[in-house]
Amino acid sequence: MKCPFCGQMENRVTDSRIWKEGEGIRRRRECIHCGKRFTTFEYIEAVPLMIVKKDGRREPYSRDKVRQGILNACEKRNISMDVIDDFLDALERDIRGTGKKEVSTSHIGETIMARLHDLDDIAYVRFASVYREFKDVNDFVEELKIILSNQHNGSPIR
Repeated sequence: MKCPFCGQMENRVTDSRIWKEGEGIRRRRECIHCGKRFTTFEYIEAVPLMIVKKDGRREPYSRDKVRQGILNACEKRNISMDVIDDFLDALERDIRGTGKKEVSTSHIGETIMARLHDLDDIAYVRFASVYREFKDVNDFVEELKIILSNQHNGSPIR
């Protein structure tokens, strides 16, 4: 491991800990040459996940793309970046937990909406408006009626 300060390759591990619920290892290292400390993280290399678009095209899964959609939905809401990162981690665990190498955008979108509904109703409606391609204010009203109805009777989202 190359020291980020002096570029030398010789260092020693001073501490190792399980990180992110066992999905990685955090290591503190000390450079033998300059004595500075730095942190590295190790993860299991995941099999690339392909997303199947509505028109049948395939593209690699992009955490950044999903994060941006969630950030847009959560804009000006009291939701921390830590919560959003945990949201993304849980989403990816669910997707990879299927064991499939290809997942449809509809599966991902519905999973995100279900999780956003549990997290924040406003973020949910914002995401749904883009994902379900609301055409006018009536589409918003219909979605809000469903949310309000479900809050009163405890039913899950459609």
